[in-house]
Amino acid sequence: MTNQSIIFFDIDGTLLNHDKELPLSTKESIFKLKELGHEVAIATGRAPFMFEDLRKELDINTYVSYNGQYVVLKGEVLYTNPLKISSLEKLTEAALQNNHPVVFMDHEDMKANVPEHTYIKESIDTLKISRFPTHDPHYYKGRNLFQTLLFCPVGEEEQYEREFHDFDFIRWHPVSVDVLPKGGSKEKGIEKIVKNLGIPKERQYAFGDGLNDIEMLSTVKNSVAMGNAEEYVKVHAKYITKSVEEDGIFHGLQMVGLL
Repeated sequence: MTNQSIIFFDIDGTLLNHDKELPLSTKESIFKLKELGHEVAIATGRAPFMFEDLRKELDINTYVSYNGQYVVLKGEVLYTNPLKISSLEKLTEAALQNNHPVVFMDHEDMKANVPEHTYIKESIDTLKISRFPTHDPHYYKGRNLFQTLLFCPVGEEEQYEREFHDFDFIRWHPVSVDVLPKGGSKEKGIEKIVKNLGIPKERQYAFGDGLNDIEMLSTVKNSVAMGNAEEYVKVHAKYITKSVEEDGIFHGLQMVGLL
């Protein structure tokens, strides 16, 4: 298809509503895009194992996960960008002293460095996923990790930002922060996919609503912020659609002329 476009969708607050449900209009819109010959992809902060069911339901096998650190194109791993383990070890030691637990994450699983903690339960529960991190304080050894979750109240991540310059810290919950390789973002992962497919900027689209979508919304030519996004996210997008609860994906795709 010579005029094929590619559309990247964030998951939480974009494809899925507050209750982690996929609106029917969103599902129908995605299958319509595929029927029209477009490439549909996911761009999320989630681990690959946290949205397997959604990929199956929507028949999507191209995705940017871990905010750009683990990228898959048509079922094949295209790009990975792991965390620097020596720095992660130091961060974990500092976090332990502050009673801030961490969860180590690779492409297959996630393990906590403490047996249990209310912050871990409180934040992971909001994702409504079937898997919960089990305890393995040495999970970081001898494997590539693409993200770590640091659990601390708002503002307390600043001490880590000052000390650990190999990482970026992005808050996704009142008691949890994503720890990413410095400079890693969804936008970097998207770049790898569009370059491989040879789809020009004019036919690249992205939908998102969160802090971790800002780079993506700022750089993808046809970017759409959800109506439920915060104002400081919306200013980075070219278009603003309705909220996820008001069939925002369907309306946004109509707005940009894809449906």
